[in-house]
Amino acid sequence: MNSQELKYNEPWILQRADPYVLKHSDGYYYFTASVPAYDRIIIRRSKTLAGLKEASEHTIWIKHEKGNMGSHIWAPEIHYIKNRWYIYFAAGDADDVWRIRPYVLTCKDQDPVTGQWEELGMMQSADGDPFSFEGFSLDATVFEHKEELYFVWAEKVGVKSQISNLYIAKMEHPWKLKTVQVLLTTPDYEWERVGFWVNEGPFVIKKENKIFLTFSASATGACYCIGMLEADGNLDLLDPLSWMKYQEPVLQSNPAKKIFGPGHNCFTVDEEGNDIMVYHARVTDQIVGDPLNDPNRHTMFMKLKWDKENKPIFDFN
Repeated sequence: MNSQELKYNEPWILQRADPYVLKHSDGYYYFTASVPAYDRIIIRRSKTLAGLKEASEHTIWIKHEKGNMGSHIWAPEIHYIKNRWYIYFAAGDADDVWRIRPYVLTCKDQDPVTGQWEELGMMQSADGDPFSFEGFSLDATVFEHKEELYFVWAEKVGVKSQISNLYIAKMEHPWKLKTVQVLLTTPDYEWERVGFWVNEGPFVIKKENKIFLTFSASATGACYCIGMLEADGNLDLLDPLSWMKYQEPVLQSNPAKKIFGPGHNCFTVDEEGNDIMVYHARVTDQIVGDPLNDPNRHTMFMKLKWDKENKPIFDFN
């Protein structure tokens, strides 16, 4: 196990984009992320956040050679729901690599590293919902509120040019929605429309009775940044009017710190219970070719601070 002290806002786990960290009741931190080859799902675990850097990496699933789940294995998240492990991830088709959809794996064993993972197929929409997961869909996350499970994901809409929006729905089962989709946010501002019009990578953190949903915006180069929505936990989370969108990004590139394109974050806690943001970023804005094919998005950690109104403060210092 790695005994060194965790360093913040600098590369900690190299070439691992779309990072996800879960602190489980067994005392371990579980880590997964997109790997540069986009061909598998990996898990690391450690008793400490710092230890994830040198922890052994276990491949628990590999893409199909044919058909669906055969390309672009992206942004896995590992969740423990009702005494069972689930992994949500996006994948394309081997014969149609941009036919990206959300898929689900499950593991009945209590050890997700050594246990057997089973495919549950594509995430299922609610009965009577003709729209969800019909288009390019990815970056699904799950959160619980007032004993209800919610599913939030990005999906593209449009005819000639497409826009990536965020949608929310309640879940009937960990592999099926209970309600039809509700539009949460679409790229409204210039900072969400650089390169592509994108809202993606959602994740939720709560403080007192407030719910904050962060998301990533724009193309995946140095313009990539993090925006945020806020809701009162007493309101109906399926009512778009319950959510307030911040007009400016809450985190963006900082050349002085050599942090470029911070995004696709999640939240966890350190060993003392302090809130930590996990995100990926680059250390340069010089990218040759398509940023999506550049492997140098690295997992980083940030101490999350809170102001007097219980709103998060995102600070590289």
